[in-house]
Amino acid sequence: MADVSILQIIWLFFILSAITPMLKQARLEAQRVRLIRNLENKRNSRVITMIHRQESLSILGIPITKFINIEDSEQVLRAIRLTPPEMPIDILLHTPGGLVLASEQIANAIKKHPAKVTVFVPHYAMSGGTLIALAADEVLMDGNAVLGPVDPQIGRFPAASILKAVKAKDINEVDDETLILADVAEKAINQVRKTVYSILLDKLGENKAREVSAVLTEGQWTHDYPISCSELSTLGLPACGVLPDEIYELMDHFPQPMRIRPSVQFIPIPYGKKQGQD
Repeated sequence: MADVSILQIIWLFFILSAITPMLKQARLEAQRVRLIRNLENKRNSRVITMIHRQESLSILGIPITKFINIEDSEQVLRAIRLTPPEMPIDILLHTPGGLVLASEQIANAIKKHPAKVTVFVPHYAMSGGTLIALAADEVLMDGNAVLGPVDPQIGRFPAASILKAVKAKDINEVDDETLILADVAEKAINQVRKTVYSILLDKLGENKAREVSAVLTEGQWTHDYPISCSELSTLGLPACGVLPDEIYELMDHFPQPMRIRPSVQFIPIPYGKKQGQD
């Protein structure tokens, strides 16, 4: 009888261990929806979040890296279709980048929306995320947030670096596969540069749009180079601003997986100047 009771306790433990993360995730989703609705009511807009970070729900403890993919573009395009033409759209963007195709689809849909589109960047929106941000009518970045270059990558290497390496050699010394990569790299740079130019044309005018699109796509920087809001301003793209508190609160509801020992820890309350004094 005792053995049966112990077995039941073990089974109950496993059931609770399986259900608890799902209940926690459901509660988190409900909190996110409430925060999104509050922000929509405050700004009279449609709020779309695109946040690529690891979720707390991880049954096997295996982290999953997320990036902009076709599923994301399908969902964002659907959200834009469901938004009345006269309604503004606010996008909370936090991403390392992703597929060029998906990023371009989202950027084009944003650009075509008749009402104002604002992109909020609390931390970073690199590569394809930058392409999406550039398409918005307004970009508001935290003072420490960054965007990044949109130069295409071919496999493990930047397209611009492939071209540079090939041009530095006699063509007879270059194998066919590398020549093919160089051809693809050149096409990729031209395609992305054309997309960025078309996105920026109305904002910056022909000459400036051509200049900025070349800077962002032709390998002037490494692909992970952080472009601050102040540096964007020098390019004619003002982005420094004050983000609503709700943006940071929303980010808190997209946490990284819990670890046994956190790598960063602090008391999560705002401090005044006299904090800790009697």
